[in-house]
Amino acid sequence: MNTNYSLYTQYKKPFFAPPGWLFGVVWSILYPIIFISFGYVFYLFFKKKIPFIVVLPFIINLITNLVFTPIQFGLKNNLLAAIDIGVVVISLVWGMISIYKYLPIITWVQVPYLLWGLFATILQFTVTWLNR
Repeated sequence: MNTNYSLYTQYKKPFFAPPGWLFGVVWSILYPIIFISFGYVFYLFFKKKIPFIVVLPFIINLITNLVFTPIQFGLKNNLLAAIDIGVVVISLVWGMISIYKYLPIITWVQVPYLLWGLFATILQFTVTWLNR
C-alpha cells in the first residue's frame, strides 16, 4: 500500500474530504494540462516572446507543487504543507493573470487546476486545523 495513502487515511478529515484514490485520478488529468501549458510558457520565454516576470510565477508554482508531497507526507508537516499549497494557488493566479495578455488560452486551460487547487487548499487548511 502507498505510504502517502496510508498516512492520509490516518488524518482526521472534514466531511467533504474525497477518498485518497481520487487524488491520483485528478492529478493524472491535471499534470498533462500543466505540462503542456507550462511547457509552452517556458518555450515562449526561451524564444524571447515573453519576459521573465511572466514566467516567474510558473516557476514558483512548479517548485511549490513538487515539494507539497514531500512536505506533507515526508516531513509530515501539515502547517508547512498548508502554507505551501497557499503559495501554489497564489502563484497560479499570478501566472494566469500575467500570461493572459500574451496567450489567453493558457489562462483558460488552468481553470481546472485552479479549481482543484482552491479545493485542495481548503481541504489542507481544514486537515491542518483538525490534526493540530
